[in-house]
Amino acid sequence: MTTSHITTHVLDTAAGKPAAGIPVRLSSLKDGTWSQLATSETDADGRVKNLGPEALPSGTYRLEFTTAGYFARLDTPEFFPEVLLTFDVDGGQAHYHVPLLLSPYSFSSYRGS
Repeated sequence: MTTSHITTHVLDTAAGKPAAGIPVRLSSLKDGTWSQLATSETDADGRVKNLGPEALPSGTYRLEFTTAGYFARLDTPEFFPEVLLTFDVDGGQAHYHVPLLLSPYSFSSYRGS
């Protein structure tokens, strides 16, 4: 199995476990317009390993996590029904891992490895 140029992992920091079943969309920005490249959903371990191509050109990209359904399944109130993470990619870099640390009222991210 090949790995996408961009992967992600969602951890529910309030519950202390991976967040499974969250829809994720990868989009690219070109000439001021966002274009969808791929969609997926976090697996039982909260990971998305195959999201888009193995290589991407340099540019601005966005991961959109639709979190409302996840919190609804847990019967947990949420403040952020979606999370958008926008970041720049250097096409010369082999891989970008962009994790999301999530709770009902906060989120954070970083460039992982």
